[in-house]
Amino acid sequence: MIHVGIAGLGAAGRGFIPAIAAHPGMQLVAVADPVPELRDEVAQVCSVAAYDTIDAMVADPALHAVYIATPTELHEEHAKTACAARKHVLLEKPMATSLEEAQAIVAAAQAAGVALVVGHSHSHDLPIRRMRELIVDGSLGAVRMVHTWCYTDWMYRPRRAAELDVARGGGVTFRQGSHQFDIVRLLCGGLARSVRACTFDWDPQRRSIGAHTVFLAFEHGAVATAVYSGYGRFSSMDLCFDVGEWGQMQPAHERMLHRPRAEASVDAELRAKRDRARHAIPAHAPHQPFFGLTLVSCERGDIRQSPDGLLVYTHQGCSEIPLSAERSARELVLDEWSNAITGRAAALHDGAWGLANLEVCIAAMQSAREGVEVPLRLQVAR
Repeated sequence: MIHVGIAGLGAAGRGFIPAIAAHPGMQLVAVADPVPELRDEVAQVCSVAAYDTIDAMVADPALHAVYIATPTELHEEHAKTACAARKHVLLEKPMATSLEEAQAIVAAAQAAGVALVVGHSHSHDLPIRRMRELIVDGSLGAVRMVHTWCYTDWMYRPRRAAELDVARGGGVTFRQGSHQFDIVRLLCGGLARSVRACTFDWDPQRRSIGAHTVFLAFEHGAVATAVYSGYGRFSSMDLCFDVGEWGQMQPAHERMLHRPRAEASVDAELRAKRDRARHAIPAHAPHQPFFGLTLVSCERGDIRQSPDGLLVYTHQGCSEIPLSAERSARELVLDEWSNAITGRAAALHDGAWGLANLEVCIAAMQSAREGVEVPLRLQVAR
């Protein structure tokens, strides 16, 4: 049994608690967070040890692995702390705020001989995995185009200041583009050649990168676009059968009723963020997750998600491939991490993959600033 600790009890950290509980090879034994009421609440509910720092938590010799869900600007420090204690690491995306920080994390994991997996990202979602399998088996011919479009209210959900500060890993290109670039890179084979992008900052009362359009060219001829808007007007659920990011139905009239607004003060926003973290990510859902619309075009067919699987379009018509919703995407992340820890299988989303994904995030923002196409040098094949 792999004994796991969670560092950081925001929405991401809390979202993994039921997944760890459901996993046959893992057990949650500790949590760490600097906010006493957060760590004490989770510790009491889950009957686990609670610590105020990750340093204190990883000092426990009974702990084998750590999920790091702390703020992005702390990832390098916290990942290196875990590696120094010989703990396996699952690191929340984005991997870091700079390539240098990410490279230091990869080096620390290699030196310690521990497994490093970067995610959760939505390329772990079962529909994306099955799309990849269809591409790899070649039945639809070579992949030529992948488009992923996501429209949400991300900018107006409760935020810490750092989540909107691009220099500290904030804004949608770092925090949501990480999902999109992971998806298109996985589906196109990983070897992105260059990036051309525009980013947008439209609300003077809520300054950050709130939207982007990114074009990626790949070594073997495929191309991809990633479009994201977090300004909360149109919702990509209107393109996705009213199914949201975590597989739950939310009709348009309900979305309008529950549309978030920025809070009046920093303290109020932090309180709202902590309240939202308790229920933001469901343990299970009736349908497949939709991180917006992803459409794959191969030489002999097109693929997109359906609420309960994939739709495949060929000259013979449209057919559906059903997929199980019994296990959440986070449980699939834990499978990959567990396999890497035990040596059963190498991680797909390893440190090199996470570094390559961060390179796309940074290159997209550079392209937007300078108005140029940016070549990539750290990409890896999958």
